[in-house]
Amino acid sequence: MNLPVAQRPSRIVVDLDRIAGNLCAIRAHVGVPVMAIVKANAYGHGLVAVARHLQAQGAERFGVAFVEEGIALRQAGITLPILVMGGIFGHQVSQFLAHDLEITVSSLDKLRQVEAAAEAAGKRAQVHLKIDTGMERIGVHSYSCGPFIEAAVASRWCGLAGVYSHLACADDPASPMTALQLERFLEACGHFTRIGAPMPVRHLANSGGVLHFPDTHLDMVRPGIALYGVLPDAASRRTIPLQPALSLVSHAVYFKVVKAGNPVSYGATWAPSQDTRVVTVPVGYGDGYPRALSSRGQVLIRGKAHPIAGRVCMDQFMVDIGKDSAWNEDEVVLVGHQGDVSISVETLAEAAGTIPYEILVGLNERIPRDYRSD
Repeated sequence: MNLPVAQRPSRIVVDLDRIAGNLCAIRAHVGVPVMAIVKANAYGHGLVAVARHLQAQGAERFGVAFVEEGIALRQAGITLPILVMGGIFGHQVSQFLAHDLEITVSSLDKLRQVEAAAEAAGKRAQVHLKIDTGMERIGVHSYSCGPFIEAAVASRWCGLAGVYSHLACADDPASPMTALQLERFLEACGHFTRIGAPMPVRHLANSGGVLHFPDTHLDMVRPGIALYGVLPDAASRRTIPLQPALSLVSHAVYFKVVKAGNPVSYGATWAPSQDTRVVTVPVGYGDGYPRALSSRGQVLIRGKAHPIAGRVCMDQFMVDIGKDSAWNEDEVVLVGHQGDVSISVETLAEAAGTIPYEILVGLNERIPRDYRSD
């Protein structure tokens, strides 16, 4: 395969139709509206491209982490409701209002800041109240949220678009923590009924909740990593027919024979016990490919798995192909399928001693994305 001169021989291939198919599968499974989470560059898949495709395919709304992500979506022509789920600073509220972004209000003080900015702008803010049910990250504790809810209900300048919490252990279907958090959240939401106020949209389930805990689905769910066809944890179960949407592909850039005992790569941590053939691949930790895969990871070349030899460098790593054959420009699959064999994000994460989330979001913009859709 001859590559164009200006094209980097490594790329991320994103199947947008698989992401849309996963959204449909999740929606059918839960039976309630779905907030598609596209934060962190859509988990490495590409924020704008993914959101545009999902909007065209009938997505209901989006969730992001930071106001900058929400603004980027608005500038890209996304018109659906967008919730910014991270903590806010008072000076940012005007940007939320200017770009019609829904705000996470996580304390009484934050509520007052949003009210003041909304009144000054003459524009009512749409907010979601954040209740802390055990994550201890942001949000008002469930056991003391009464005054917070009452103030939000009474607010002239804040419209209550939702109330939510976040599950800490839902990736593990055996964890008792999720049931406890659900109980705390429902008790907190009961305060709306006790004061005679309308119940906002309640949302609690992340990917783990969607997969394992149907009682957490409530009025809306917020799948993140599952939307991209990847399980959140080794303990997770594939209860929905999801398909991975991302592949990471490169090409061999060098081939050589390494003599027995000659070390390969930085630190001289690995050497072959006999003469072997070694291929160099132009991807490294500078692209977000984990250095933790040094002498632990595998890639696919000519339909066969081969181990990484020595340490992963910033821009390259080496592969021990033994007595097999390979040529310069041969395809090398780091994530995805080649013939009848495959390497999943979950497998890569396990080899690197991390979680699938970190693998996906670590793949940075130095690697070009190739989007595919029928």
